[in-house]
Amino acid sequence: MSNKSNRETVAGELLFTYDPTPGTWMYEWDNDMMEDAPFALSAGFVYRHHPTVQDAAIGILGDGRTIFAFPGSAPAQDLWEVHTRIVSKINPEFGVIANLYGGNAQANGSDPRLIHRYGGDIRMIYKQLKLTSIIKVDDWGPYDYHRDFNQTYPLQLMADISTTVGRASWFNLPNTRLGLRYTWRSLDQYSPRYCPTRNLDGAGDLICDPEGVGFDNGQEWELRTYLQINIGN
Repeated sequence: MSNKSNRETVAGELLFTYDPTPGTWMYEWDNDMMEDAPFALSAGFVYRHHPTVQDAAIGILGDGRTIFAFPGSAPAQDLWEVHTRIVSKINPEFGVIANLYGGNAQANGSDPRLIHRYGGDIRMIYKQLKLTSIIKVDDWGPYDYHRDFNQTYPLQLMADISTTVGRASWFNLPNTRLGLRYTWRSLDQYSPRYCPTRNLDGAGDLICDPEGVGFDNGQEWELRTYLQINIGN
């Protein structure tokens, strides 16, 4: 595997935290569940100066088995990101957690395109009911290969509502849950499966042309129901 830690970097981070209940530390690993503050906030800014490229990454082809080395890596680029985490536990049975972010970023592979992405997720729990919503703007999709090949979507929306049998939890720990999830994405020339028109190639075959002029963004959606059963202690 390639070594991606050899990139010359000068970085800085500014972090601000407000937590009126220090007995439940904001940066504890289980703070999502343990935090008891009516309002707690963590906000940060990260800046990275990358004057060099890095080793080429290893990619996996669409068959899920064949590996290859990218021909290069993303160019030298300064990167920045702002991020915020907000926790509000109004009472032990009702609370909200929000994670927001924005900034620029580069692909893991060799594509030189710099993206400017924004988004966040909100989790709300009330007794046995849990609601999770996600919004992403000009960001990669949910899988590793989306970032490897720099595949992005103009807009991604997801809403998930579920109810639990047993004690409610903020985490995706083993739990018996019944839920409904809806996902929607818009597609453009940088998105997988976007095919606004087809043109003939040199062999006379019709192939997708994702850069066709005069076509609107595409869209795709998925509605999923699920039952997650916990048979452990």
